[in-house]
Amino acid sequence: MTTTAAPPMADASSLYEELVEFPDNFLLIDLCGEHDRNLAEIERQMGVQIMRRGNQLSVIGEEHSAKQTAGVLRALYQRLEAGRPVEHADVDRELRMGNGGEDESEDISGDQLEMFRGGKVEIKTRKKLVEPRTDAQRAYVLSLFENELAFGIGPAGTGKTYLAVAVGVTMFIEGHVDRIILSRPAVEAGEKLGYLPGDMKDKVDPYMQPLYDALNDFLPSKQVAKLIEEKRIEIAPLAFMRGRTLANAFVVLDEAQNATSMQMKMFLTRLGEGSRMVVTGDRSQIDLPRGVTSGLHDAERLLQSIPKISFNYFTSKDVVRHPLVAAIIEAYEADG
Repeated sequence: MTTTAAPPMADASSLYEELVEFPDNFLLIDLCGEHDRNLAEIERQMGVQIMRRGNQLSVIGEEHSAKQTAGVLRALYQRLEAGRPVEHADVDRELRMGNGGEDESEDISGDQLEMFRGGKVEIKTRKKLVEPRTDAQRAYVLSLFENELAFGIGPAGTGKTYLAVAVGVTMFIEGHVDRIILSRPAVEAGEKLGYLPGDMKDKVDPYMQPLYDALNDFLPSKQVAKLIEEKRIEIAPLAFMRGRTLANAFVVLDEAQNATSMQMKMFLTRLGEGSRMVVTGDRSQIDLPRGVTSGLHDAERLLQSIPKISFNYFTSKDVVRHPLVAAIIEAYEADG
């Protein structure tokens, strides 16, 4: 039985009980989590009470919530049966997606696009399996495989860049592209590049660090270093893209709100045969000088009607970092 305070319950006459049985008690322990923390989180978000009775969990609440919670519990148990762990992120994803485990999970790849429609989406990389945690993230991942040019627009912490890099690594591993190119505008946000110590690489690398971090999440660090040395992975400021044609590459432009209109046009026209481009940005974090129009804003305005270019939008509800991040974003949005 969970140890947290019971959530607000409906009138006793309207309560409904759903019993869910789990054959393997050891897996049930993993499902409940340490000190029943997984059950406590499910109770909190779903507004139900969950009680353990032997190898059964009793879910008590309004009928719709109880049945939906039972579906979440079954989906998490099926994950354990498949030999995969259930961590906080997995509980969060099942609660957000609300599919109750009814759909069969399919691994996603460029060759399997038709196979997973309506099911769960999973991106396989060398080091981990990446799964979208919200409906907006799922739609975004699908669009990355379906479109040669995709935009991901929304606040920090919604997985725009992380998921794009994951898809890029997957397409690279499967041989759909020959290179991964990750870029950002090196726009100063409080610190002058010239004041930082070191050569140009030393000055630029701090701006690129989030891209390095994402890559190292999906590929062994030695492999990342080797691929960078071989120029099969490039991480470079946006200015370095000028004059190039990027063929057979998966190209990500991060922090695109800090690209000027001319830089955005320059970048988008680098698209070559066999390549895919992803542009991510947050319209609330523009660091360009006053009076300079964001290239992301212009791209939205000019390209919305062009077929095979997708625009995917995220809100604070899609933030998958600490819950306080979503609350902070909402506070700033309300103020402004």
